[in-house]
This record gives sequence, structure tokens and C-alpha cells, in this order.
Amino acid sequence: MNTLSEFVIARRRWVAALWLVALVCGIAATGGINKHLSNEFSLPGQPGFKANQQIVAQYGNGASVAPLVPVVTLPPGTTVDDPAAKAALTRGFDSVATIKGVRVASYANTGDRHFVSADGRTSYGLVFRPPFATNGFNDNDIAAQSATTVADLKAALPAGSVVQLTGMDPLATAGTTSSGSGVLTEALLSGLGALAVLLFVFGSLLALLPLLVAAVSVTSSFLAILGLTYLTDVSSIVQFLVGVIGLGVAIDYSLLVVTRWREEIAHGHDNETAVRESLKHAGSAVAFSGVTVAIGLASMLVLPVPFLRSIALGGMTIPLVSVLVSLTLLPALLLGVGKRLDWPKLRQESTASRGWTRWAGFIVKRRWIAALVSLAVLGFLFVAAFGLKIGEPGADSLANAGPARAGLVTLEHSGFSTGVLTPIEVLAPKDSAAAVTAAAEHTGGVLTAISPTGAGWQHDSTAMVVVIPGTETTGPTGQSILRHVRTATEQAAPAAMTGGSGATDVDMISAVYGNLPLMLTLIGLVTIVLLTRAFRSIVLAVKAFLLNVLSVGAVYGVLRLLWQDGHGSQVIFGVPATHAITSWVPLMVFAFLYGLSMDYEVFILSRMREEYDKSGSTTTAVVQGIGRTGRLVTCAALILFGSFAALSSSSETMLKIFGSALAIGILLDATVVRALLVPALVSLLGRWNWYLPGWAARALRVAPSPLPVPTEDVPERVPEPSVAG
Repeated sequence: MNTLSEFVIARRRWVAALWLVALVCGIAATGGINKHLSNEFSLPGQPGFKANQQIVAQYGNGASVAPLVPVVTLPPGTTVDDPAAKAALTRGFDSVATIKGVRVASYANTGDRHFVSADGRTSYGLVFRPPFATNGFNDNDIAAQSATTVADLKAALPAGSVVQLTGMDPLATAGTTSSGSGVLTEALLSGLGALAVLLFVFGSLLALLPLLVAAVSVTSSFLAILGLTYLTDVSSIVQFLVGVIGLGVAIDYSLLVVTRWREEIAHGHDNETAVRESLKHAGSAVAFSGVTVAIGLASMLVLPVPFLRSIALGGMTIPLVSVLVSLTLLPALLLGVGKRLDWPKLRQESTASRGWTRWAGFIVKRRWIAALVSLAVLGFLFVAAFGLKIGEPGADSLANAGPARAGLVTLEHSGFSTGVLTPIEVLAPKDSAAAVTAAAEHTGGVLTAISPTGAGWQHDSTAMVVVIPGTETTGPTGQSILRHVRTATEQAAPAAMTGGSGATDVDMISAVYGNLPLMLTLIGLVTIVLLTRAFRSIVLAVKAFLLNVLSVGAVYGVLRLLWQDGHGSQVIFGVPATHAITSWVPLMVFAFLYGLSMDYEVFILSRMREEYDKSGSTTTAVVQGIGRTGRLVTCAALILFGSFAALSSSSETMLKIFGSALAIGILLDATVVRALLVPALVSLLGRWNWYLPGWAARALRVAPSPLPVPTEDVPERVPEPSVAG
């Protein structure tokens, strides 16, 4: 850090000018980056993915895209068994089948009574559509198909008939917009919330500096990601994460550097010395924090899922660029305009915060109670996480109102299972279609299996078989049915291939969570090595890793209780229990929360280590460490909480789940873990916190830290704060 600080001090105008250029170029990149990002999703080598590829290649529709489900209700006194009504129903669905690229299954072309309600008035159909961005189709074409489907059916049916359109995609997108203004609004709200917190922290115009650093970091991240797109595919999800995550991360890092700079100024140092000291101490913590966040995201590189790997690559640029800006541009700005912006200077940094110092003293005196209470809370949530079910939100949780919801209600009230929304598709040899259909139909949990012989259902030597499960394949029960169908149909015809939207979910779970132990092992080893070097302590590094795992596990418990079981989701978000959590959510929550919460661990423990090296007292280290970082960590957490809470206000259920998990995770980590459990454990572990044997120190190229003489069997006298900070 000494070399970096000397470089910035000597060339601060050049540093500022280069980042100004990056800001301008980044703004330009932001406007056109979308067309360079990828919407491709693939699961190479997975059976369901290969089946869906073949289905699309031969039939051009269905596969991983759940079908539209038109629900037809005939007028009172009319049933599908009336010749005229049956003929009208046939004409209507035949008309739908002429829409470009679709394949239709209904009572009209199958004769299967599972498509008809018990009273004979209501019937549904399955309209298999082309996948997005396939054969020239896009979202607008899908919307046009939906409208045409309803219009064609209404035109053919008797007067008084009601046609409603539902399906997993119409339900998922109910109430959403495609303009992207919601994201912009969320970013602006997050920025305003961050400004309010920063004004409270600094009590001066210095609050503007972290926002400026965040703006440069976010736009420069977009510029870096644009460069990545010329080397590899980068998921379009990354652009959303840059805006939401980048703002909070960059502000967090700026908070630490600026606060330490003010502290050094308050101690009488000149501006250059204050910058050197802030980079030496806070800068090192920022660097290690940024690398740790990047490691959390880089862990996804070991997963055999290309789009997750691209998110990892793109996402890693956010913390790394934020670190670079915070350690170069921010010191340059502090050297130039820092003192002038520190006005009216309503807060002082000459001493630790009175409130947080007293809190730390309270925890040290009651360390056993604090540790047991916090472990009880986290332990309860961690145990609850073992009941987490991976899948997709159930249909009932996707929309509370709108035409798609009305269609779903009609479907359910007519006695149909919501399993019709996620049919299983089997690509079978034509001469084995009957055997495959019979095998699937006799599989436990299956309502019916059909293999129409009309147009669009056979191609060359293959035929399509549609299997209707008794429950949606979005959850564990439906996924189990799909696996049994795959086994049964392959036994009936070894060449049969099982696909459909549920097969994609099963593949995703297998590819991601089958490799989870390797991912956790790698991230654990790298993190412990880095933190051992940062803290010069094996115990602190291992403790930090274990507490982060415990913290993320507790958030999984919240996901299970709040969303999966519905304890509060209806009251808070207006969404009933989802019964399963989208497969990518736990992984992304781990990748981001692991690194972000480690930020706070590094901030706190780095300061404790510094205070211990000065005083040789664990109690002083805890009290001064929390006194100096407590307000900082809490305010940084509030900023991130605001960003994630804005994300959870999205109209899409999956984003609600993701945003709320990150928001609750940050809040839980900054309170129960960092403000309660961390100081309690450090106090309990005493002298063992600071131990780094010579062999480890030599390997890491840092100074060793011998085990101190055991003189702290009881807490020392807690130092009292003299001046409010």
C-alpha cells in the first residue's frame, strides 16, 4: 500500500483524469452494452438439456418453454359432449394450431377426458410455443400468439363461452413491464437512501465523495464488462447486478477509506500523511474485502453451467473495479478537495463512538450470554435451512391478479391439477411411441400420457409424447415424477429422451448442487489462506469462514420459513407460499452474501488486530475495534439493505425472493453476527485469536505472531470512551 499511496500522491491529477475518461467511456458503454450481452442458457451434457435441444431442432417448439394453457368454459347447459360444441371446440383448437410455429394438444385431437372437467363444461389445451430467440421469435411474437390463441378460440366457440389464457410464463410476467424503468427507479431510490445515510455518517459534504466513487465504479464496471463480451459470452443478468450490487459495494469501500482519513486528520496529521495512513490500514482491508467478494463469485466458475460462469466473470469485475477506484481515485480526491468538502463537520473522528464503545464493553462483560443468544438465533435458522426445497415457485405464488391468475383459478376450480402447466415431453422413436406412452401413463404420479398423430406431432422417425404429471414439476414431488418417467420411458425405448421445462430444473439442480461440495471446499481454502495473511492469525481466519457459512445458512433458513413455507410472504409481499425456491437463488445468495458479509468481518477484525498490536490486550482490541467500526459497518449495511430492499419490490416473484434474501442477510449479518457474535467470540477466545506460528508466517511472508502468555482468564477493565464520536 505504501507504493500505491506514493504513486497516487505524486500523480493525483493524472489519476483523476484517467478515471474521468473511464467515467465518460463507461457512460457511453452503458447505453449500448445490452446488445453485446447474452440471453443464452445451456446445460452441456445434461440429459434434459440434450432432449430439449433435439425437440427444438425437430419440432421447433415446446422443450424448456412451458406451454400456454387456454381454458375454455362453455355456456351453462352446454358440454363438450354436445356435437355442436365439440365441433366448435375442434375448429377453435385447429385454428390455433395454424399459428406459426406452435403445436397444440387438447380434447379435440386426443379424445382424452383428462382435458375435460367433471361437469363437461370446462376444457383446456396445451399450446407449445417456440423458445425465445429461436427461429426468429421474440417476446412480442409470444404476446401476439397469446392474443391470437384467445381470439381464434372465441371466434369458433358458441356465444357465451369464456376463454382465459394462463401458463407459467403469463403468470410469472403478470404485472411486469419491459421498459426497464423499474430498475432505474430502484437505482435512484437506492442512491437517495445512500445519500441520507452518508450525510448521517459524515455530517458534511464528504457524503458526496462515496457517491461519486460509486458512479465511477459502476460505469467503469460496465466498460470492463463490455470488453469481456468480446472475449466470451456474458449473461444479461450481469448488467442488473452491476447497478444494484456495485452501488453498495463501492460506497462501503469509500466509507472505510474516508472515515480512516478523517480519523488521521483529527489526530493532527497533514493531508498527505492522512492519505498514506488511511491506505495503509483501511486500504488493506478494502483490498482483502474486494478480493474476498470476487472469490465468492469466482467459486461459480467450477460449475458446469455456462451462464453462471459468465455471471461469475462479469460479477467479479464489480468488487475489483470498486477496489481500484477506492484506492486510487478516492485518495486523489481527498488530497485535492477532501478538506474543503469536510464542512460543516458535524461529526468528529478523534475518538471512537461512545455508543458503540459502550456496546462493546457490554458484550465483553456478558460474552457468554451474547455468544449463546446469537448462536441460538443463527442455529435455529440454520437448522430450518435443511428443509429448503430447490425448484421453482409454484403457480399459485406467481401472480395475485390479472387474466393469467383468473385462468389459473378457473382451472383449479374445475378440478384440474396445476401439473397441466408443466407437462413432461418425451421425444420417442415413432415405432415405439405407443409403448413409451403406456410406460409413462403407468408411472406413479402421472395423470395421463398422450401422443397425438396429427400435424406437428411426428417428424421423420420420431414422435412426441406429452405426459401430464399430477403436480407441477417445479417442486421436489414433480421433479421426482419426472425422474421416474425418464426411467420408465427409457426402459420402454432406450432411444427415448425426456425433456420439458421441468427437465431443465432437474438438470440445473444436478449440475449446480452436485458440484457444491467442490465449490465450498475451494472457496473455503482460498478464503482461509487470504484471511490468515490479512489478520496474521489462523483462528481469526477460520472463525471468519465458519461464521460466514453460518450466516449464509441462516439466510437459507429465512428463505425456507418466509417464502417456501409462507410465514410472512403473504402479509409482507402479497405472495403465498412458493413451496420451493428457484434453483439459482440459493447459489447467487451465497456468492454475493459470502463476499459482502466478509467485508464487514475484514473491516472489524482488521481494526481489532491493529488495536491488539498496539495494546497487547484482547479486551481493548474488541472495545476499540467495535467502537471504531460499529457505526461504519451498520451504516454500510443500511446502504446495502436499501439497495436490496428496492430489488425485493420488483413485481416478479423470483426477484422478490432474491432481493429479500440479500436484504435480510445483510441486516442479520451486521447485527446478530458482527455486532453480537463476533466480539463475544473474540473475547472468549482471548490470546488464541492472535496466534500465527512461524511456519505459517514464513509460508505467507508475514511476521509471525507468537502465542501470548495466558494473562486474560477474565476480561480486563473495559476502557470508557471520553468523547462522543
